[in-house]
Amino acid sequence: MALAAEPAPDFGGSRATGDRSPAARLLMIGAALLLAVTCLANLAMGPAGTSLSGALADIIQGRELSLRDRVVLWDIRLPRMILACLVGAGLAVSGAILQGLFRNPLADPGIVGVSAGASLGAVTAIVLGATLPFGAWLGRWLVPAMAFLGAWMATLLLYRIATRAGRTSVATMLLAGIALTALAMAMTGFLVYLADDAQLRDVTFWNMGSLAGATWDKIAIAAPLILLPMVVAPFLAHGLNGLALGEAAAGHIGIPVQRLKRSAILMVAMSTGAAVAVSGGIGFVGIVVPHLVRLASGPDHRYLLPNAAILGAALLLSADLVSRTIIAPAELPIGILTAVIGGPFFLFILLRQRGIVDL
Repeated sequence: MALAAEPAPDFGGSRATGDRSPAARLLMIGAALLLAVTCLANLAMGPAGTSLSGALADIIQGRELSLRDRVVLWDIRLPRMILACLVGAGLAVSGAILQGLFRNPLADPGIVGVSAGASLGAVTAIVLGATLPFGAWLGRWLVPAMAFLGAWMATLLLYRIATRAGRTSVATMLLAGIALTALAMAMTGFLVYLADDAQLRDVTFWNMGSLAGATWDKIAIAAPLILLPMVVAPFLAHGLNGLALGEAAAGHIGIPVQRLKRSAILMVAMSTGAAVAVSGGIGFVGIVVPHLVRLASGPDHRYLLPNAAILGAALLLSADLVSRTIIAPAELPIGILTAVIGGPFFLFILLRQRGIVDL
């Protein structure tokens, strides 16, 4: 008797009809143009008032840039722009991978406890940094290092819980991720209770997410850990497409399901851990961007993953531009903007899945 394959999920009504690769390619071109425009806007605009066109004119005419222009463009705006691209692309690709792995459009990097683990590590560094034996040695790198360590420890613990006899249960991983997130948030709350006023301000600002601390050193550390998963992600596309049929059917057509799960979780942990370590808690990018791409060009991961990376970078760049100009010279934490966008969008996806709204 033939085995019945599990029905392919429609990710909230976004199942492809026919060949949608032309639409996917067109979206890639449009997203790339949008990214280029947002990059130029981020370099040209800001409360400092430095003119990008004036600086370019000085360079073309062989004049030396003023110290102020060099600091604003080279040491502030350019590293911030690059870090926003890396974080946005990393979170969006991580979300797309998890949604393909769980076969659910509501999956997000935070769902497996990576973000909560990173937050616990960062808050530990902020509150207990002076008492940690390696705190003085790491100095200003203590917070991102502890955030990355927390993300990795949460992922390793999650994988150990969900894996038995070499097989990883996605359902167990999902439930364990929720439990680990609750535990990490409880421990974070305890540390917040112990914090003084100055530490509370640091913890609050970090948890809301910000790219204000972007430096070339942070980029040098975060870039390899975010770029490697994006390079590996296209090699997971075929397996994620097959996994939409269900694990049993994917195994029958030759997809190494267990190896695919291990690789996907490792890439998500690496990318999300590095992103959270350098930018704090920036939510909903991993939900909003992949779903928008699916609506526009279908669920084929060969196009979904690169399009999510480009659109994720453009979205976070746009949010960062608004966050540092809307109340200039003060700065609005970028996590607030992404939550304002992502919260209603999350509800929209949920209601759309239940058939309450349609689009």
